[in-house]
Amino acid sequence: MSDIPDQSDRVAVVTGANSGIGFVTARELARRGAHVVLACRDPERGRAALARMREEVPQARLELRHVDLSHLASIREFAAAWDHDRLDLLVNNAGIAMVPYALTADGFESQFAVNHLGPFALTGLLLPHLLATPDPRVIAVSSMAHRFARFDLDNLNAERSYRPAFHYGRTKRATLHFAMELQRRVDAAGLRLRSMAVEPGFTRSNVLTGGVHSGRGRLYLATVHLLLRVAFRPTPEGAKTSLYAATVPDLPGGAYIVPDGPLQIHGEPTRRTRERALHDTVTAQRLWQLSERLTGVTYNLPVTRQI
Repeated sequence: MSDIPDQSDRVAVVTGANSGIGFVTARELARRGAHVVLACRDPERGRAALARMREEVPQARLELRHVDLSHLASIREFAAAWDHDRLDLLVNNAGIAMVPYALTADGFESQFAVNHLGPFALTGLLLPHLLATPDPRVIAVSSMAHRFARFDLDNLNAERSYRPAFHYGRTKRATLHFAMELQRRVDAAGLRLRSMAVEPGFTRSNVLTGGVHSGRGRLYLATVHLLLRVAFRPTPEGAKTSLYAATVPDLPGGAYIVPDGPLQIHGEPTRRTRERALHDTVTAQRLWQLSERLTGVTYNLPVTRQI
């Protein structure tokens, strides 16, 4: 992380910045001079993270703002309240994993809402601010889990069946489709925005122990904590792909950044191009249309050439 270039001319939003990869991503961007907005769902945890980050990086330019990615009204409030004259970087980091079936206030299955529909809506509503800057980037945090679940566009909201782990994989495949389709659409519109996706690999975080998981019993929590210590790498290692995509100057839009080790579980950031989901334009376009309909957020991009 020592080779991250100066970020002092950038304003960044990192969702889920109160813990895990999001915390490290926000902290390191701030350490290099960026003005970082910590976009968090839980105000108390957000304030604790803000205080810790200021202690670790005393010179950091930070602020805390509330957004609940499971609630479209909260996302709209966040976007409507944006009062900076620019937004250079949006890191869609927040997510939930393998939770019991539940519906959000908007009637969406919670993993689908938080991992895909929320970031889709947030990006669309913040797009005018991103496009007001000369070199904006949007980073989507996916997962290697996207490879292990059949992507079913007709069951993304779990109307027919729900298996938490497989549905998590579907939502992270949706994350990847969204990032690539956004790049295709801004390219077609002739706009200077870079949309990228990243995969952190096996990384220690509270995604399997926090939130609803915290009440799942001692045996579950003890088993998961042991697994995290033995098989998962430290959180700063997992944040490397997000920071790489956010800061490497000559990285092209549409890049997919993963660890370079076996099965992309561990390793240093590298670009991966041989992934079926990266090139499945038909599925990505259908998902885009579905997402616009469900969220009510339309990306009004001019089209100057064929998508």
